[in-house]
Amino acid sequence: MEKQTQRAAAAPLFTTGALFALIWPMLLEQFLGITMGMADTFMVSGVGEAAVSGVSLVDTVNVLVTQLFAALTGGGAIITSQYLGRRDRENAVHSAAQLYTVSLFATVTLTVLVLVLHRPILRLVFGAIDADVMRLCETYFVITALSYPFIGLYNAGTALFRVQGNSRISMFASLVMNCINIAGNAVLIYGLKLGVTGAAAATLAGRIFAALWVSTRQQHSENPLRIDDFSLLRPQKSFIRGILGLGLPSGLENSMFQIGKICVSSLVSTLGTAAIAANAVANTVSSLSTLPGSTISIAMTPVVGRCLGAGDKKQARRYARLLMGVACGGLAVSNLVLYAVIPEITALFSLSAQATANCIQVVRVFNIVSIFFWGTSFTLPNALRSGGDARFTMTVSILSMWVFRVVCSYALVLGLHMGLLGVWVGMFIDWGCRSVCFVARFRGSRWMDHKVI
Repeated sequence: MEKQTQRAAAAPLFTTGALFALIWPMLLEQFLGITMGMADTFMVSGVGEAAVSGVSLVDTVNVLVTQLFAALTGGGAIITSQYLGRRDRENAVHSAAQLYTVSLFATVTLTVLVLVLHRPILRLVFGAIDADVMRLCETYFVITALSYPFIGLYNAGTALFRVQGNSRISMFASLVMNCINIAGNAVLIYGLKLGVTGAAAATLAGRIFAALWVSTRQQHSENPLRIDDFSLLRPQKSFIRGILGLGLPSGLENSMFQIGKICVSSLVSTLGTAAIAANAVANTVSSLSTLPGSTISIAMTPVVGRCLGAGDKKQARRYARLLMGVACGGLAVSNLVLYAVIPEITALFSLSAQATANCIQVVRVFNIVSIFFWGTSFTLPNALRSGGDARFTMTVSILSMWVFRVVCSYALVLGLHMGLLGVWVGMFIDWGCRSVCFVARFRGSRWMDHKVI
């Protein structure tokens, strides 16, 4: 009997086919998510550089908010995945229900705060920008804030499907959401001449559809995580404590990271409208080259979490290494391709000659550096978080962000007068620090010793 148990424990928890089925829909979903951002930036660019600047500046705040939501969702996903690995369906359903409770409370609360305080928030963060850009920022911020609760529903539902190994649901939702957004942009921006208002409204419509469709699928009778008793949504301290115990460190990490980026964006705003527009397009376009890494970072949670839930640390480390190999190989290919075609892509945007030159310069440096450091900076820490090591990743990320990226960016721009490139070089220094710390942590075993459930 003991030998049979050992053989069963050694059996692979994921086949190659199962991993492929999990990853490829997420890759397409991530691609569609990026093209949504590119569609907004590209279509709004026809209105003028002030519109591009307004949308990009607000999006730095929106990313802060949505990443906070994603961190809370990630905490619930880790707990649910470990219960599934333990084959404890009852507690898996309880944790799924509490994930929805936490997500809805957080998103609705933040929506109300933004609607009431959007002007003070924007003026606190971007007080130095032109009046026209500020007016567009306020419009875009208010409309997109209405989508926060729908982002929360969508993130919770898709995370629960992924921990079951089903990423096709979120892929389909992202596909239709992207189509709604692009079609809405075409009608509202070009047809009705609504500019930034049209772009925000199209984004809101797409997110509403995605949230409602994923939530409906979540309640399908065949879904093992279906919430068949809505009393389960009443707050339960034990599950919420577990979700927040993992989600809050990641949320604080992401929030401080984005606050640091907002501080850097404020620095960029002092460089002029051309620099702001170049930075906006560069951020959007460069995200294409990180698709493999961002996709694998999401896959880490269900894969590593299920292994640790089953008590198999050896497989957790083996699958984490395998996924990192896939991520690094994909990052090498995608960055080399973007390096070659970035002039043609940049030409699609209505940028000035100076903004175009700045954009090409920073993206090409980004491509070279990210081949070596992006995966270890952002994909690897998700393996650590899946083991409950969220406080370590939070500490490293916050310290590295503020000590290296923010301080170095200001020193390089204000002291050495490197312009927009100085902001990006500060970011690369931050990546190097993160990589050293996360690789060293992964080589040990402490990240797998946390008690999550």
